[in-house]
Parts: sequence; structure tokens; C-alpha cells
Amino acid sequence: MAEGFFPTLSWVRAAAFAVALPLSCLGQPPAETPAAAPPKADPAGVSFRAESNLVVIPVSVTDATNRFVLGLRKEDFTLTDDGVEQPVAHFSGEDVPLSIGLAFDVSGSMSDKLETSRQAAATLLKSLNPGDEVCLVEFNDAASVTAGFTGKVDEIQTALDRAQSSGQTALLDAVRTALAEMQKARNARKAIIVVSDGGDNNSKYTAAQIEELVRAADVEIYAMGVFSPLLSLALSPEEISGPRLLSEIATQTGGRAFAASLASDLPSVATRIAIELRNQYVLGYYPKDQARDGKFHTVEVKIAQPRGVPQIKAHWRQGYYAPSAN
Repeated sequence: MAEGFFPTLSWVRAAAFAVALPLSCLGQPPAETPAAAPPKADPAGVSFRAESNLVVIPVSVTDATNRFVLGLRKEDFTLTDDGVEQPVAHFSGEDVPLSIGLAFDVSGSMSDKLETSRQAAATLLKSLNPGDEVCLVEFNDAASVTAGFTGKVDEIQTALDRAQSSGQTALLDAVRTALAEMQKARNARKAIIVVSDGGDNNSKYTAAQIEELVRAADVEIYAMGVFSPLLSLALSPEEISGPRLLSEIATQTGGRAFAASLASDLPSVATRIAIELRNQYVLGYYPKDQARDGKFHTVEVKIAQPRGVPQIKAHWRQGYYAPSAN
């Protein structure tokens, strides 16, 4: 894959995945990459309910080598809302049920990438657990919900197998459609995963409108980008700006954009996203400021430095909109 294409993106190689690593083992990398294990369940057996005043913040914590740092406790996290520290009312380090919206690009520009994109989606679907659910949004000239939320992944796979590439790319409209469908999700933890080359050229919504919508939504967005090499001839302006667009949308929500310059890398990227979703801490709190003013609140998470871990990195949802009185 091309290095240095856009510095805002996180680059993934097929043979270099972040893996879950308990604190007791940090500093002693395993001889071979094991399958990622979920964090240990919270002793209190926390379950998250979709309450209107509960703010849910999934947090991914990795070390300097991009391995997941597990074994953290609630007291290791400090959370602020507009600079005011908030008590963490709910905490879980366990693998809680997910509602996933898969936004799948079937435009003409994906014609030579469609089969490996299906394989990537299949990799993601295989990672789902009982209690998870998934819906499918396909997009080319327009975006539509091909399959509503279901726990039967075979239904989603069958729909993907029927997909044919044609037309232009309404990527932003697809994100808007997926966000609307996510309102039907039954799980408190929600994520949208976009599979696309990022070259939007047919959306009714603007990038600014979509960024405003994703800031308001309680949904993480991840992107699997299939990008042509920067030096490829005949790239459209939309294809050139695609990687940055996907990254900006994802980072608003605490998610990330992963890039592949080769379509064959896509299943590896899907594995990386699946591992990250399965190895997150989930923090829930009731804001001290209960004003129903519709204003945006900035959330910041700080983590106590674990012993034996020289450097940690964290990703979380940047903020949320307070409910409006109207």
C-alpha cells in the first residue's frame, strides 16, 4: 500500500494488525500474532440502556506499537464535558452487543474492486456475535436501504452477492441514509462502516452538512477506503479528495479511516476494524449540565498511564449535541 498518501489517515498492512494485549504482557510481544481476545467483563455486569440523557463514549486504547491496551479500570479514566469533570456512571470493558450499518459502494468506479469489497464485508460479518445486528445501505447514483436490521448475516451476504456496479457515487447521501436507519437500532453501541473509494460526485448533501449530522449522532463511523495510487492518471478531483473526506467524517465520531491502495488489502482492513470494535472500553455518564439547549458539548477523555506502557493513544467520540427543548 502507498505510504504517506494522506497523513490524516491510519495506514494498515495485511501483515501488521493491532492485537489485544493484556497489561501484564506489554513489553514482551508474542512470537506470532494471536487472535484478539475481548477485554474482561466488568464485574458489575454492566448493561447499557438507550436512555435519553445517558451519553455513551466508546474508547479505543492502544500502545505505541498499535496493540490494544486491556485491563484498564473505571478509575483509570477521567472524562470531561465542556471542561467539567463528569462521574462515570457506567463502565464496561466487555464486548457489548453492536448495531452496525454497512454502507457499501456499488458505483461504476468500484467495478474492479467489487469482489474484494464483498470479501471484506464477509470478513466483517463473520466477526458478529449473538446479540449483534446489521443493516445494509448500498449506493451509487443514490443511496437506499437494501436490508434492514437483522441478526441473520446470510441475508446481508446474499444481498451483497447480488450487487452490480454502475453509475456515480453518492457517498455523502449514503452516510445520511445510514444515519437515519441507525435510529432503528436496538443496541446502545452503534457503528457505521463505509466501504468505498471515497470519490463522491453525485450527492445532494454537502460535506459540511454531513459532518454536522455525524457530530449530532451517537454513532461511530469507520471507513474502508479503496484508493488508487496518487500518481495514477485520469484521477478525478473527487477521487483525489476521497481519502481526506472519509477520514474527516470518521474522526468526528471517534472512528477512523483505513486506506488500501490495493483492493486485495480490504479483507485485512475489515479484520482490523472488527478487532477494534471488539476491544473498546465503553463509558457512560449523565451530564451535570442538563440544559436542553441543543448546544454542542466537547468531550475529552484522559487515561492514567499504565505501568510498563511507554506511550498510549486513545480514540473517542469528540462530542455530542444536548437535546433541544423544542
